[in-house]
Amino acid sequence: MILVTGATGNVGGQVAAQLAEAGAPVRALVRDPAKARLPGGVEAVAGDLGDTASLRAALGGVGSVFLMWPLEGTGAARAAVATLAEHARRVVYLSAWGVPEGLTGTDTTEPEPGIIGNHTTLERLVRGSGAEWTLLRPGGFAANTLGWAPQVRAGEVVRMASPRAGRSLIHEADIAAVAVRALLTDELVGTAPTMSGPEVLTQAEQVRIIGEVLGRPLKAEELPRDEAHAELVATGLPPHYATGILDAHARMEAEPETVAPGFEALAGRPGRTYRDWVADHAEDFRRPHGG
Repeated sequence: MILVTGATGNVGGQVAAQLAEAGAPVRALVRDPAKARLPGGVEAVAGDLGDTASLRAALGGVGSVFLMWPLEGTGAARAAVATLAEHARRVVYLSAWGVPEGLTGTDTTEPEPGIIGNHTTLERLVRGSGAEWTLLRPGGFAANTLGWAPQVRAGEVVRMASPRAGRSLIHEADIAAVAVRALLTDELVGTAPTMSGPEVLTQAEQVRIIGEVLGRPLKAEELPRDEAHAELVATGLPPHYATGILDAHARMEAEPETVAPGFEALAGRPGRTYRDWVADHAEDFRRPHGG
């Protein structure tokens, strides 16, 4: 049995679906099984990563875990990872590109606050847990651009703080393909592969591609930083995370992201382009009358 956390989200949902398609027994850890929308063949079990008793109950018969950690903080992470390692022999953790290299499970240096710091803490815990591990380090998620969907549905202009920021966004199905390989084979045990999409596009170019797929012109305009920060916080992000995201995007205008090498070797096929991703999610961007 493979336990998948985050199975109602973009990446975790793809991991659960691809595992089920491969014929693997899959269990999803969800807060409310009655409300969870899961792929066919996936068992839902109630639990929370911050509640070790519920987590322990969900781990019966589990051999491997796909672990996503929520952004709220890492206070409960030590107990959660220890509980996972007590019951499962393997943990595949969804980390992020940018976590410092050379980490070990015994590092004690306090990580920098923010998203990368959280992933650094979780990587250390997973490495030091005693379980077999794989640490997946993707760059930016293409799915994050779903945040533009209300603007796309409303008009022809999409506003963001750094339209010239160059990104190599990755399709969630591609992240999941590598996760499934790490869960079903021994080929990625003890590795921390970086992943990205196959091309670098500015955010303005991403907006143009959305318009081309939808069949209507769209353009990007620059949004003042304070307005962009307020919008991110309104989505539920802590203010310091919003600041970190905007700082990163500003840097990417001068220093675009790069394409991570070796994805085809990891997944056994070429990576999906951003245009592929938009085509897969076109209905999320369409106006109610289909435009």
